[in-house]
Amino acid sequence: MGHHVSVDQTYQRLQQRLDRNVTGAPASPVLTKILQLLFSPEEVELATRLPGRPTSVEVVARQLGIPSDELGDKVSEMGKRGVLVDFEHDGQRYVVLPPVVIGFFEFTFMRVRDDLPMKELARLFDEYMNESDRFARSVFAGETQIGRSLVREEVLPEGQHTEILDWERASRIIETASEIGLSRCACRHKASHLGKQCDTSQQTCLSFNYAAEAMMRMEIAECIVTSEAMQILEQCKEAGLAQIGDNVQRTVTYICNCCGCCCGMIEAIRRFEIRNAVMTSNWIMHVDASRCKGCGQCVKACPVGAITVLQEGENNGQRKWAVSDEALCLGCGVCYPACKRGAIIMEPRARRVHTPESMFDRIVAMAIERGKLADLLFDEPEKLSHRALGRIVSVLEKSPPFKAAIALKPLQSAFLKAVVAGVKKRVGEVGEVFG
Repeated sequence: MGHHVSVDQTYQRLQQRLDRNVTGAPASPVLTKILQLLFSPEEVELATRLPGRPTSVEVVARQLGIPSDELGDKVSEMGKRGVLVDFEHDGQRYVVLPPVVIGFFEFTFMRVRDDLPMKELARLFDEYMNESDRFARSVFAGETQIGRSLVREEVLPEGQHTEILDWERASRIIETASEIGLSRCACRHKASHLGKQCDTSQQTCLSFNYAAEAMMRMEIAECIVTSEAMQILEQCKEAGLAQIGDNVQRTVTYICNCCGCCCGMIEAIRRFEIRNAVMTSNWIMHVDASRCKGCGQCVKACPVGAITVLQEGENNGQRKWAVSDEALCLGCGVCYPACKRGAIIMEPRARRVHTPESMFDRIVAMAIERGKLADLLFDEPEKLSHRALGRIVSVLEKSPPFKAAIALKPLQSAFLKAVVAGVKKRVGEVGEVFG
């Protein structure tokens, strides 16, 4: 019995480790079952001791007292199963423990596999993510989110094409990527094991740059060329899918082509009314009431249910027209081709949406908003001194004076820059990869 208690406690420690990530992993018996299916008792012991930021295999081996070759073999095997991220930079090998999302949920379902009980995992993940709002509210707790909506460039009025920046263009993200990977949509693949799949293709998930390289190494993505990626993008647009990309300006790592019925981010909006779960684009949909006849096609097309049809009068005097909830509209432009009367117009938002420059900027902003700055700065599970410092910072960031100071934009900006610089320094040379 003592052995079983020890194993259970180890899985509990891994849950606690994952919960320190900026997107969190609230404790649940369901999550424990997921971890037990993905990690053996020996692997979970290793995973709890791994850093949550990229660290060279040699450094980790030295910290854990394991020969580098032995650790490298374990990392390779676990990386191919998607429970670790294993990648190379300048001849140096790195490893990182991924979060639940975007992390080992996606890595589990982004390919067909027979080495895991996929139907059982799909049921468990669905229960963990959707039976209550605890997980969703942990992931989408702050203002800064993982993903952002990409507007369809072709639906913008001619004069606005000069206003869209390169990092807002799906086409430009694809054209400038150093590597491109293609994978299954994890959300639709999960839904297929539950008998809830829609008719949309699953081969739609695009990864870029260092993320594509890592996923190809993990055998999660296949390498494709720019023209193939552009073709997939156009096919997804024709299928009425919304493009949601990495919420950064530099070194974008993915574009998901999302349906309103299966996508986890969109589901958080529709099911749990977390209206900002996806950062909007810098455009918004407006209706020309003089052209709109209230046919409702735009309502069917909108992935987040932001459009409704209003009606006044009766019989021959009846009038219908569509209206958009501006606070909910993603600014994706999916509704535009659904309107055959040319009544939809995409216009710039009155205030531009802030997009973090790099992955570091995004993670630091998310950590501050979610009260996890200490976990980000002192992510060294083997070091008692870091745990002590982490507790000090944790107390500080929860204090009213700190919250009041960080709410002031000039102080917030200066503080963010300082923390981002510190995190980059701790990561070392590999930080160049992430922008």
